Amino acid sequence: MNIIMLGAQGTGKGTVASAICEQTGMLQISTGDIFRKNISEKTPLGIEADKYISKGNLVPDEITVPMVEDRLTWDDAKNGVILDGFPRTIEQAKKLDEILNAKGEKIDLVINLVTPKDEIIDRMLTRRVCTNPDCKATYNVKLHPPIKEGICDKCGSPLKQRDDDSNPEAIKRRLEIYEEKTSPLVEYYKNKGVLRTETVSISINRMGKDVANDIVKDIKK
Repeated sequence: MNIIMLGAQGTGKGTVASAICEQTGMLQISTGDIFRKNISEKTPLGIEADKYISKGNLVPDEITVPMVEDRLTWDDAKNGVILDGFPRTIEQAKKLDEILNAKGEKIDLVINLVTPKDEIIDRMLTRRVCTNPDCKATYNVKLHPPIKEGICDKCGSPLKQRDDDSNPEAIKRRLEIYEEKTSPLVEYYKNKGVLRTETVSISINRMGKDVANDIVKDIKK
């Protein structure tokens, strides 16, 4: 089974994907995690990607698509994946269809998460992530703080704020790009009959894990 996570940054895509993986054993592939790993290691890919990410812009297809295509060939991806952060444009979606078709596979479910914009911005400014690349746990200093300030509950590693979460203007730019480039994917996958839209918001007391639990129940059915 292949699943795509859609939704603007800060809607909880990573949280939902991680919860589904924990309960189903599926593999999560996050393009953001791949980029951040390469940026921290200062690889050629990371240096090039950082030129775009630091300004809140999308990384070009000629960098992103080959990276995802290669990752889908790894042994741990053979039984299906949850894609978080890809595709982000109609062009990328069509390319993904081609990649999966060549393997005799397809996208089975697209989860579209929706959150009020003000809540997204606040959530991203207060988000903290585990620095351990094997853990990648996510916290929020307001909504879901760690037991010990600055320390991951799961592995004990230090927490940090992502560079691209610390600049309100860059966050607003990312949301503008999402509306312009990525939101058309909602219609694209709706027309394919695989779209499922869920609202994630503290105002209705429905957060990522609630959404994930409902989705897992339906997947198991």
